[in-house]
Amino acid sequence: MRKVAVLGATGSIGTQALDVIRSHSGVLTVVALSAAGTNPTLLAEQVLEFTPQLVALADATTAAAFETAVAAAAAARGVKPPMFRLEVGEAGIAAAAAYPESDVVLNGITGAAGLGATLAALQAGKTLALANKESLVIGGALVKAAAAPGQIVPVDSEHSAIAQSLRSGTHAEIARIILTASGGPFRGRSLAELADVSVEQALAHPTWKMGRVVTINSATMVNKGLEVIEAHLLFDVPVADIAVVVHPQSVVHSGVEFCDGALILQASPPDMRLPIALGLTWPQRLPQIAKPCAWNAPVSWTFEPVDETVFTALADARRAGEIAGTAPAVFNAANEVAVDAFCNEACTFLDIQRTITKVLDEHLRTNLTPDANLTLPAVLSADAWARSQARALLGVTS
Repeated sequence: MRKVAVLGATGSIGTQALDVIRSHSGVLTVVALSAAGTNPTLLAEQVLEFTPQLVALADATTAAAFETAVAAAAAARGVKPPMFRLEVGEAGIAAAAAYPESDVVLNGITGAAGLGATLAALQAGKTLALANKESLVIGGALVKAAAAPGQIVPVDSEHSAIAQSLRSGTHAEIARIILTASGGPFRGRSLAELADVSVEQALAHPTWKMGRVVTINSATMVNKGLEVIEAHLLFDVPVADIAVVVHPQSVVHSGVEFCDGALILQASPPDMRLPIALGLTWPQRLPQIAKPCAWNAPVSWTFEPVDETVFTALADARRAGEIAGTAPAVFNAANEVAVDAFCNEACTFLDIQRTITKVLDEHLRTNLTPDANLTLPAVLSADAWARSQARALLGVTS
């Protein structure tokens, strides 16, 4: 029985992870859950179903509402409220990430907020099923130094596909990584056509159902930029050897081109439960996780280059990944602020990538900390500086 701590339990990744655990309860069990606290009713239902020993809330002010929700859910079922330890704040999330009873920690927290949990899980010697790409991207050398070989198992569908493809060859045989992208809702549009797109249009992803931030990041291609940096760090492949190709059907999730010209790709219908399940049990596979591809009717998969004159964030991500140090943290922080502003209708869609470029340029000119001097305080300082700069550029306060 593999004991799992699920961080970000009420989010898209967390709820799908619990789907996997629910359907494979003979192999997987939950010992800890964490959540931001914004959905106490759902978290209470999860606690009653999975009976974790530890529950952590990022926002301490939501503890009372959560405890009330647990009591109400128990009363509705006619059972006693379950016993569990409740922790709150950053220390509480770290406690869930390092919980001694767990074997594997699924980090499904959104954004830079997941860095502390990633470091806590690694330092506690846990297998880290990493869906929170931002923590690796911004932590960079710090996260890699904290991780033992094989300790991080990627949960992003693309990086899971790369890890699966790499079982066909050695690291020395890699020529390039092929990173696929759906193209998002605005594939094929010009800059002029993106000037007035709405939040609703940006959230209308054609193939994936994801959280708000990841969905907007897919629309801007920022998500693919973060994944380029993530692939560079996870697989020790130069940024220049990571090719991004648009694949609208989202069936081929990524792959590896080897030195002899062989190309190994991983394909499956778009369902995040497959890479989540692999993250929880790697390198073993669980049965009946996702429906396989159907071969009883004609099918076609298409591939096309990214228009980087429109989606400029991808080039900025490559630049940040190659320079490293605090540059990726600044790239990510500026984006998070701009995404919030866009979703609050305080800026345009194109202002997101303009803000990233301006803040990153200023950081590289004035206050970059290189990898050789990278510390956690330096990463957090760069993150805070970038958020302040982005807010000033956008004229927002939060």
